Formats: sequence, C-alpha cells, structure tokens
Amino acid sequence: MNGSVHPSVAAAEPESETAAAALRVEDLTCGPRGRVVLADAEFEVRPGEVVGVVGPNGAGKSTLLRTLGGLLRPRRGRVLVNGSALHALSARRRARLVAMVGQDDQPPADLCAGEVVALGRTPYLPPWGAGSPAERRAVEDALAAVDLGGFADRPVRRMSGGERQRVLLARALAQASPLLLLDEPTNHLDITHRLALLALVRGLGRTVVVALHDLTLADRYCDRVLVVHDGSASELRPPREALSSEVLATVFGVRAARVRHPETGATHLLLEPMSEAAG
Repeated sequence: MNGSVHPSVAAAEPESETAAAALRVEDLTCGPRGRVVLADAEFEVRPGEVVGVVGPNGAGKSTLLRTLGGLLRPRRGRVLVNGSALHALSARRRARLVAMVGQDDQPPADLCAGEVVALGRTPYLPPWGAGSPAERRAVEDALAAVDLGGFADRPVRRMSGGERQRVLLARALAQASPLLLLDEPTNHLDITHRLALLALVRGLGRTVVVALHDLTLADRYCDRVLVVHDGSASELRPPREALSSEVLATVFGVRAARVRHPETGATHLLLEPMSEAAG
C-alpha cells in the first residue's frame, strides 16, 4: 500500500457516471429511530474533494454518513448526488453513485477476500453475470491498491482486523462509485497502513467524505473539514480554519498549536490536554 492507486482501479467507473461526484446537502435533519441527532445541516462538496467529518464521540458523525449513503432516511431535507435526490433512487442506482465503508462493518468470515471484494461489482452485473474476466481483474486491482495483492483466495477468518478493514476498502474501490463514504477507516490499522490508506484515498480522484477521530489526520489529508457538535454541523472550511485553536478548545477541550516539521518544513497540528496546558 504505497499511497498510489492502480490505474485500472482509478479508471474503473462505469461510462454512465462521472469519476467524481458533486454532493449537496440541503436543510438536512437526521437521526435513527425517531431521534434527531443532527439538525439543519447545509453544505456542498465539490467533485474530487476529500472532506473530513470530525466531532466528539456521539456527535453524529456516523449518523450523518449513513444518511449520506442512503442507509438512513432524512427526517427533513435532501441529499443530492450529481443533482439526483439520493433517497428517491433505487438501491441499484444508489450503489452506482455511492460506496460506503462503515466503522462497524465486518466482511463475512466464511468468504475469501476476493469474494468479498467482488460484492462491490454487484450493481453492474446482469443476472448470472458474476465471475467474468473483467470482474476478476477489478477484484485483483482493488486488492493490490490496498496492499493485499495475492490475497484473493485468503479466507477472511484467517485475516487480521487491519487486513479485514482493507478488504472492505477494496470492496468499495471495486464498486467504482464517484462518491466514497468512509467512517473511521483507520480503525484497526497500524500507523504505516493508516497513513498509506489516507494517501491512497487522496489519489483516487473521487469525491470522498471521511469521518475521522484523529484530528491530526483530518488536518493533514482533508481539503476541507466539517465539525459536528451539539446537534449541528459547521460550515465546510479549510483545516486551518475548521481546526483552529479556538474551535478545538471549545469542541474537544484540547489545546492546539501548529508546528513546523524540522526536516520537511510542513506544518503539523500539535494537541495536548487543557490540564497539561494549565500546568
């Protein structure tokens, strides 16, 4: 997993779709089982952007992503992908527009990795159309993109948690949708694959909305950031503005500073608890 995506994976979108989607959220209020978790959200994601969603535990990041993916119906408002109202589309059409990897998703343990990834091709298959050379090629390319080349025949039950997470990402890559939603995708990954995964996501050329609990990763890899807090969502802003010291103190209760790397010169976000700062 070297931060670059196999060309055939990046170019695998079906001809009927664009490579990257425009996402528009209008007056969105959402929540599961009759509850309102997030109210009156309004934002627009440009094609090809990588947008981070951050907020304290329980703030509604997962609820928002599940609503953007069509898994939850809005209580009010609309989600538009390339101008189409997402929740009015058929499941098959929706799956051609949006792929999602949830933080609690688990691949079936009785399948092999290649079989799990092949599920991502389902929206494009005619009846009884599985197993074609093109499908096998898409599966192999997706696995190679997440550093699991040669794992197609590996049973999921024999894989580590991090490898299973990458299998799920490969499934989403094989789905070849112009909008990719990732809910805490770096869970279970070691630091090497955590950084490589986000570098890979940036190189896909697709529109990506990713929920992250690690603020330093959101600051480093996202074009803009949405902060979810107390039932509302902020405006989309560049990381330096969205993750300012004032916002991080108010929303997360941490002290933040930006420091320059002594070797690369890049600016990085440095966080510490308020208690340490006071001491």
